[in-house]
Amino acid sequence: MQAVLTIQTLPQSGILASTAFAKEHLNKAVALIGDDTTQALAIVLPAAGPDHDDWRRTLARDLARAHTPIRVNVVGDNDKANTDTVLAYLRNAPGVTGQYLATHE
Repeated sequence: MQAVLTIQTLPQSGILASTAFAKEHLNKAVALIGDDTTQALAIVLPAAGPDHDDWRRTLARDLARAHTPIRVNVVGDNDKANTDTVLAYLRNAPGVTGQYLATHE
């Protein structure tokens, strides 16, 4: 099963968003990874500028490495249709892990 953790809002600044995610949401992500039914975790974050790319890639890579064989990916978008398409892809892509997929501009 692919668990999905959706975060609705984060600060606009990349460094503040990274800090807020770590403080407010990281424990929930780790708990979902630790659930016996979870084979993959997709973390959906709101669309953001390029100053967020590095911390989001690091989040995906570090969680995936730390929790292998559980797959962990991060999706960035505010469009539900785009997000649903990416989540469906990830559900059926057992080789994809540790990726940040930004579907917004």
